Amino acid sequence: MRIGRFAACVLAACSGLLVAAAEPRGSSLEAQVLARINHARQNPRAYADELRELRDYFEGDILYLPGEPEGIATREGVSAVDEAIDFLERQAPLPPLDRGDLLALAAQDHAYDQGETGSTGHRSSDGAGPGERVRRRGGDIFVGESISYGMADADSVVRQLIVDDGVPGRGHRTLLFKRDFRFAGVGCSDHRRYGAMCVVDLAATADGQPAMPRWAGSGATRGTPVRARAR
Repeated sequence: MRIGRFAACVLAACSGLLVAAAEPRGSSLEAQVLARINHARQNPRAYADELRELRDYFEGDILYLPGEPEGIATREGVSAVDEAIDFLERQAPLPPLDRGDLLALAAQDHAYDQGETGSTGHRSSDGAGPGERVRRRGGDIFVGESISYGMADADSVVRQLIVDDGVPGRGHRTLLFKRDFRFAGVGCSDHRRYGAMCVVDLAATADGQPAMPRWAGSGATRGTPVRARAR
């Protein structure tokens, strides 16, 4: 039996020094994950219909997908799927997320780091959080991060983050459907303990800079952004 793994999401506000890191090796899975996130954002009711098909594959708290004879253990069973369906039915369509290059680099940095160590969570082996990783890549700290463990294909990654089984407050889903977020970067890697992982870093801007407030008008300049306090 395979155990589904989930990570809590955070809004990060960290600082750090610029360091070098490897460029992402291949982007096919990362691009697919972003495309599936955007499909759910733009078509929440259609995605709800997709989740309804999962209900027939549950036996108690075990999900037996086609081609997965060992099953995937869940914490809440079909009730978490039903709750996600209800959320999606009430969710208004949102604009798609554009790819943020710096966000993708920072996400990939974390995926490679944890993939090699087999660790989990939002802190890298050197203690850096999501915002610090983006800043090291030349951006800023105003980012959110969701992480999937144990899923090796885009459909499973995004489904895990949206259903958010066992995660209080459904934090991953909240980030994916946050209206203020307009950019995302995805980094995926093999994981020593759980086989696979994908990191999704999201922000209102392509580089994690704070978004210019609408009321600022033409009097606000790029060099003096107004920083909103993270909650």
